[in-house]
Amino acid sequence: MTILLTGSSRGIGAAIATALGARGATVMGHGTASGIPADFADPEAPRALWAEALDRAGGAIDVLVNNAGVFEANPLAADDWTAAWERTMRINLTAAAELCRLAVLHWQARGSGGRIVNIASRAAYRGDSPAHWHYAAAKAGMVAMTKTIARGYARENILAFAVCPGFTMTGMAEDYVASRGGDALLADIPLGRVAMPDEVAKAACFLALDAPPSMTGAVLDVNGASYVR
Repeated sequence: MTILLTGSSRGIGAAIATALGARGATVMGHGTASGIPADFADPEAPRALWAEALDRAGGAIDVLVNNAGVFEANPLAADDWTAAWERTMRINLTAAAELCRLAVLHWQARGSGGRIVNIASRAAYRGDSPAHWHYAAAKAGMVAMTKTIARGYARENILAFAVCPGFTMTGMAEDYVASRGGDALLADIPLGRVAMPDEVAKAACFLALDAPPSMTGAVLDVNGASYVR
């Protein structure tokens, strides 16, 4: 089983890489010292990443896990608001969409089927702070894209799933929790704490390797009941 995992250098991505590796999967990482470099702010990066991963994998990739993303504040009064919006969309949604497209075309050509796991966010359903319109919109787009792929290609055994974490204890989340008042923010999570990266990784690993085909299109929440659907 060969898996292309984006954003594998830290946090959730590193935890997913560890969980998949423990199951015997070959993980083609992106963003790690030993992985494949790609800056998703560059429109050419997704295609270059896919081509390099495919070459290293000997011509076959079985699973794509889109985890790479940014969480950058974009206040409404910012002079570069539109540029910041487009940067987040490019990195968080468009790059993932381009990789999904390449994966679907690859599996169609092979006639083999495959799996996509997109790491979205609770923000896709609940929204986010006033400085993060772009982040919430990108993650909502990722969920809608996942469901569309699931509906469109299930008969070809091309399956698509999403995971929607809430706050997760990565460096990025720690900074944000502190900036939003810490304890007050945690009070909004019935579990009383943010998720750990390995909890999100377990969900992603299940979808990548074990979820039954009839689950295609499913979105798994990992948010401590801070948003329930």
